[in-house]
Amino acid sequence: MSDQRIGFIGLGNMGGRMARCLLDAGIEVVGYDADDKAAQRIGVTPAPSIAEVVGAADIVLMSLPDSHIVEKVVEGSDGVLDAGRSGQIVVDLSTASASSTKRLAARLAEKDMAYVDAGVSGGAAAAERGALTLMVGGDPAAIERLGWVWEPIAKSVVVMGDSGAGHTTKLLNNFLNAVSLAATSEVMVAGKKAGLDLHKLLEVLNSSSGVNFATLNRFPKIVDGDYLEGGLTSKLMTKDVVLYGDLVHELGVSSMNISGPMASFGLATALGYGDVISNRVVDAIGDIAGGIRLYES
Repeated sequence: MSDQRIGFIGLGNMGGRMARCLLDAGIEVVGYDADDKAAQRIGVTPAPSIAEVVGAADIVLMSLPDSHIVEKVVEGSDGVLDAGRSGQIVVDLSTASASSTKRLAARLAEKDMAYVDAGVSGGAAAAERGALTLMVGGDPAAIERLGWVWEPIAKSVVVMGDSGAGHTTKLLNNFLNAVSLAATSEVMVAGKKAGLDLHKLLEVLNSSSGVNFATLNRFPKIVDGDYLEGGLTSKLMTKDVVLYGDLVHELGVSSMNISGPMASFGLATALGYGDVISNRVVDAIGDIAGGIRLYES
């Protein structure tokens, strides 16, 4: 078995792009996705089942929508746990529940397998360029073995601690992302309705205390009609905020700020924007403000 072969389960929006970066680096990738055409589109070697992927490589990456699906893939019949063997490393690149991650790690450890959680940040654009930020948790020896895997897909890898630490960090980051995107969308709609020049408004925000990732990186494009399609959807953003709420509840931390993004991305889904990029939340807020659009062609 080649040391430069990776198994990849989940070849969707993010997983497919990461798999492509690994291929471009000369690494053989054997992949499986619920969409049986995904592997062919990306160019990876297709596998007919999860078990076949696990049997083909010592390192298996997963990029899946949520913990419920991760658990089915890992613990289901002919899943990762059934097909796995001693010494394998399974890397979960999903946005997932830290408590679920810790439980799965313990189960795999009983079979002498390592389970590493690696939250990713940067969106589809960074995944395309191999420039993601990874926040990683798990066994230090297993993480050390993954350096050659990280290199083609990430510009920054931060080891956060033991199992679950990577996914915990990811949820904290995604919550701040949701807050800033939802709040900035509301501000930009208000600015438009007030008759302000939106480019000038962003110039002020980006040199003032209101600056955030959305004002710096999203809205300079959105106000010119480019929504940066292809990234996290409003439905997935809502899922991440719910996971954050579960996390802080488990930690005994009150969240007074969760209602804003829950309402905003819930509104986006209710108005038909749930399956497109979460940046479209600005259009949902614009809809209920009288049909406001930041960009008018």
